[in-house]
This record gives sequence, structure tokens and C-alpha cells, in this order.
Amino acid sequence: MQTIEVPTKKERKFLPQDLVIDSWEKLEPYFEDLKNREINSKEDLLKWMDDRSELEAVLEEDMAWRYIKMNIDTTDEKLAKDFQFFITEIAPKTAPYDDAFNRKLFDSPYKNELGKDYDFYLKKIESAIKVFREENIPLQTELQAESQKYGAIVAKMTVEVDGKELTLSQASKYLKDSNREKRKEVFEKISNRRLQDKDELNKLYSDLVKKRDKVAKNAGFDNFRDYKFVEMTRIDYTPQDCFNFHDSIASEVVPVINKWDEERKQALGVDSYKPYDTEVDVTGKAPLKPFETGEELIDKSIEVFTRLRPSFGEKLAIMKELGYLDLESKKGKAPGGFNYPLYEIGVPFIYMNAVGTQQDLTTMVHEGGHAMQSFLTRDLPHTGLKSFPSEVAELASMSMELMSMDHWDVFYDNEEDLKRAKREQLKRSLSVLPWVATIDRFQHWVYENPNHTEEQRYEKWLEIMNTFGSSVIDWSGYDEVLKNLWQKQLHLYEVPFYYIEYGMAQLGAIAVWRNYKKDKEKGLDAYERGLSLGGTRNISEVYDAAGIKFDFSQPYVKELVDFVVEEMNKI
Repeated sequence: MQTIEVPTKKERKFLPQDLVIDSWEKLEPYFEDLKNREINSKEDLLKWMDDRSELEAVLEEDMAWRYIKMNIDTTDEKLAKDFQFFITEIAPKTAPYDDAFNRKLFDSPYKNELGKDYDFYLKKIESAIKVFREENIPLQTELQAESQKYGAIVAKMTVEVDGKELTLSQASKYLKDSNREKRKEVFEKISNRRLQDKDELNKLYSDLVKKRDKVAKNAGFDNFRDYKFVEMTRIDYTPQDCFNFHDSIASEVVPVINKWDEERKQALGVDSYKPYDTEVDVTGKAPLKPFETGEELIDKSIEVFTRLRPSFGEKLAIMKELGYLDLESKKGKAPGGFNYPLYEIGVPFIYMNAVGTQQDLTTMVHEGGHAMQSFLTRDLPHTGLKSFPSEVAELASMSMELMSMDHWDVFYDNEEDLKRAKREQLKRSLSVLPWVATIDRFQHWVYENPNHTEEQRYEKWLEIMNTFGSSVIDWSGYDEVLKNLWQKQLHLYEVPFYYIEYGMAQLGAIAVWRNYKKDKEKGLDAYERGLSLGGTRNISEVYDAAGIKFDFSQPYVKELVDFVVEEMNKI
């Protein structure tokens, strides 16, 4: 077996090597040093940026581990307290310093000598200055703590199926069962379990919306949406562009999804196509089972990535060697999946809730795509340059979903299962788009109308679902489930306005895959070239470097949708 070189943390030059973050007093002198240090040359500025970057990397990695461990076991009160300590005792005290550092950098005449790689970073600094208000620090601390309640609530949700207590992720496997009564039974159990907490989740969301609106008003913005657009340095597009994106999806993608659902309904031979009919194989075949264990998932993923490009496989192997993977769903583990960058060591952590489904395979290669970008940007000189817009981050992950399909025979030795998996993936690449548009349109309305009632929120949700949801699915008998469907979307609670990026990046990923299909090596080279830029360029420039357009106009969306449909017909 090939030996791999496992990265280690670089020796610190500013902070002590053995620093334990258990009090603000230990950190304060380093923040004071950076705040008060004189900068009299470009060299001084670069040294100051080096030291700030090291401090940021150490702090972000420390918080990352607290967050990861807390999510892995939400039943461990000590882990929750460790995370709470950081966000209540450390983060609020760093916030005024971060603002002071941003102003120090932005006001320095030597910033103009940093070069083009810092242009977008400086725009992000400018955005941070615009949104910062001292009075928002306690509010943002409360928001960070409250948004984590969502994961704790959902992590406790279990149902009993065939005498076994299962997480909702584990139970969702039954929605692919060929026995319709079994699907219905499990769908209702999952739905009813979610509905048990609907009032608590409604109240939590209302509280979050109210506090977020106050943050925006404190910072001088009309609403939280406008605040977030500045905070996220969305200089490549506007809210109106988002609405144009929604319209393109409604006109070009929704009819395709409706057609597919009508075909599925006919194939299943049912009078009424219910929400528990959407995932089963219409030919009656058993659900796809690409792997059994988390260990098998990572080993086979390493092989897939190696075949795609040997350096990709090596990067995943490094993560395995370091133990930077927690893949299997278990009781008490918070929902979802993520790739968490660890800026000091430069190797990320992948977290997910695998139960052995095709969806898990997709999640693994998706998070693996994020991981590739973490590695590709690890040698950029400053932590701030390793932070990039979500539209770029999700391009990395969603492109990997599609390009990796060439090697899914590692998971499937049966040719028909392999074709099914690819068809599923391509359908998903389009079917995710209406849901993205739904969640994004919903958020725009929620924060443009922050004083809405719960009833008005329900009405608006149903109206939006009517625009983007499948017209074939029959929700009769499940009115409450449909009304509360938005509550399953973690992003609404934990990372507001982080969602349309998935849609924009999905279109980008289809374009990356189209280039890859034309010329694999050139396509992969362009993919790496774009991702390696990290936060040194804006979204349009990264997409351009990756050989694609940052565009969601109706003609371009149609062009990409037609390409996917054409490729599906070839399988």
C-alpha cells in the first residue's frame, strides 16, 4: 500500500505552541498586541497579517473541534458546555478586536501594495466594517447559542420501526421500500414525530427572526436580508438576481420534474402519487445499497477519488489516517453533514449521518469535494484568503458528485444498479433546484416581513410550494406535514440565507461536468484551477477560471437542463 505523508501543524510564531484556550485572559495580550502594533511599511503590514492569521486559525480550529464533538454526541452535557463557553466567553470578546483589526488594515496606506490576490479579501473586510455594531455583539452571541437548539431538538427525534428505535435518517431508508404500506407507515411515523416538535420549532424560528431583524436595524439596514447580502459580500448578484433565478427554475426545471413524476406515477400504477412514492424504484427493485459500514464508505470513496485523480484519493486517505471522519448515523448525533475546514493543520473534518443509502454515497462525495478545496487552498498565505463564498464552496462539492459518477462501479458491481445510481444522481441534480428556490424565496419573504404571524408564514410557505413543488404529488391527508415541511431545513435556523448558493453552484457543477465530459483532464485541471483561488477572487472570476459562466438566466438554465436530460437518456 502506498505510504501517505500526513500533514502536521506548522510551528507557531506568534502564539505559544501549548496554548490551552480556557480563559479570555490568556488570549487578551495577543489581541492587544495586534491592536496597538505600529505598521510603518508593507513588510510590517504583512507581518501583522501573518500574526493575525495565526491567531484566527488557532481560534477557529479550537471552536471547530468544540462544534464537531458537540454534534457527534448531543447527549454529553460537557461537550455542549465546552462549545457554549467559546461562543459566550471568547467570541463576544474577540468581536470588537476583529472590527478594530479590520479598520486598522483598511485604513493602512500599505494595503494598496498587497496585490490583486487581496482585492476580494479587502472587499470582505469593507463589508465586515459596514455591518459591525458593538450593540449587536450580545445579540449575535444569543443567536449563535439559540440556533444550535435546532440540532439538539432534531437529534432527539427517533421512531420505532419493526421493533427498533431508529433516528429519522435511519428510518428514511424505508421510504425506498418496494412495499407501499411500509413506506406509508414509516413516512407517517417520521412526519408525526417531526410534528410533535412543530410548536417548539415554530417558536424558535420566530425568536431567531425577531433577533436577526434587530441586528439588521441596529446596523442601519431596512431588513436582515439586505444586511446579510452585505455581510456575505454578495457583490456578484442582487436580491433581484435571486428572483430571476427563481423564475428560471420555475419555467425550465419545474416542468421537467412534473414530467418525471407523472412518468413515475404511471409506472407505479397508482391513482394517487403520494409523498411516500417519490423515492422508491418504480420497477420494484430493492433500494440501492452501495455500502454497509462507514469504514467501507470511506475506503471505497478513497478508491473513487484516486481513480478520478490520484492526488484526490491521497487527500481523503490523509483524513482517514488522522481520524478526521465521523460518518455513521447514531442516536444522539445531530442531523446533517458538513466538511469543516481546520485552518491551522489545513486538513478538514467530514461529518455525516450515513445509513447505507445512495444518498449517503452522494453526501460523501459532496463533502469530499469540499475537502479537496480545503486542501487546495491550505497553502494560501493568510486564513482570510482560505475563506471563500458559498457559491464557490458548493461548486467544489456538487461538481464532485457528478464527475465521480465515472467510478461508482467501485460501489456497484451490478451494471443495472450502477445505471440506477447515475440516473438517481442526475435526477437529483435538477430536482434539488426547485427546493432551493422554495427555501430562498421563503427566506426573502420572512425577513422582508419580520413581523408576520405564524399563520401568515404558513400561508406564504404553501403559496411558494405551489409555485415550485411538484403538481403531481398528492398531499391530501397530510396538510399539516406540508405546512411544516420547511422546518426540516437546518439552514433556515442555523445559517440564514445560506441556501441559494446550492442552486447557483448546481448549475455551475453541471457546466463543470459538461466540460469534464468533453475532455476529462482539461476539465479536472480547470476545476482545480478555480478551487485553488479560494478567497483571492470573487465568484465570477472563480467560475471563469473553472471554465464556466456565473449565470442563471433562463436561456442558460435551459441549456444546462437540456444537457442533463440528454445525458440521462444515454444511460
